Amino acid sequence: MMEYIHKLKIFLNEVKIEMKKVSWPTRKETVATTSAVIISVFLIAFFLGLVDLGLSKMVERLIK
Repeated sequence: MMEYIHKLKIFLNEVKIEMKKVSWPTRKETVATTSAVIISVFLIAFFLGLVDLGLSKMVERLIK
């Protein structure tokens, strides 16, 4: 059990050291990239919705 605790302490210490090396984005960068992702998702969803609608209409015409 003591060996497990010792290894856990070493691991957490290494995590702490590595976290200090991380380059975190600024709030402005985070907002900009999040906005870009949300806009992209809506544009792709709109495009796929149009394609789906078009294909559905084509299938309906083929069936009739």
